[in-house]
Amino acid sequence: MVKEIERAGIPVVHICTVVPISLTVGANRIVPAIAIPHPLGNPALPLEEEKKIRRNLITKAFKALQTEIEDQTVFE
Repeated sequence: MVKEIERAGIPVVHICTVVPISLTVGANRIVPAIAIPHPLGNPALPLEEEKKIRRNLITKAFKALQTEIEDQTVFE
């Protein structure tokens, strides 16, 4: 689905836990997530640390959206 949305001219960031799969399916902008059961955080952490992790991931995703790319790119 990511490729089809981009084909329509809308940039997409794929936040994922298994980067090789995203590369295989052709996602262009990839942001690695935390873990399979909780991709955007870690509920075992205190709330403030959890918010910090989430904010960091979303900030990376926004920066990836703003970045011009020519090939598949993983934003670490």
